[in-house]
Amino acid sequence: TAVPIAPTKRSYLVWLGAGIVVAVVAAVALAWFGTSTPAIRDALPNDKFLAANKSQSGVIETASGLQYEVLKEGAGASPTDGDIALVMYKGTLRDGTQFDASQQPTPLPVTGMIPGFTEALKLMKRGGKYRIWIKPELGYGAEARKDQQGKEVIPANSLLAFEVELFEFMPQAQFMQMMQQQ
Repeated sequence: TAVPIAPTKRSYLVWLGAGIVVAVVAAVALAWFGTSTPAIRDALPNDKFLAANKSQSGVIETASGLQYEVLKEGAGASPTDGDIALVMYKGTLRDGTQFDASQQPTPLPVTGMIPGFTEALKLMKRGGKYRIWIKPELGYGAEARKDQQGKEVIPANSLLAFEVELFEFMPQAQFMQMMQQQ
């Protein structure tokens, strides 16, 4: 014998259809926005990361390939090769691992740094704060950097990210004279 199936209420079909539509919209939104998240972008090789990063709003790329974002615009002149810059900085790897940071404003010779950091300093003005991305060729290249205990701090071919705030700068001779007086 056949058992008749009770008819389904129309309201149940409407709710089922609405649920399917919501699920499809959520899946499309997750697929669309999920691939643009920093976690996905950070998993890319350096060259693809930099290509994606330079398309972000506010990111500028120089002819050498240095990328920077102005977080706070400074005023006045910019440091030159013969200057000592007073900066606060924090350096991280692409995955966010911090490898160095200043605890207080630190004097750094503009030309005594890795090429990408030097280039960024010469773009900044007093009071400015930048986020910079330094490709390996402008950083440490294929050379891994180790701490005093011999532990690898910066792997070879690492893309470096810094936040740098420039407080002041002065000619190296003036800085040396000031240090001798103290």
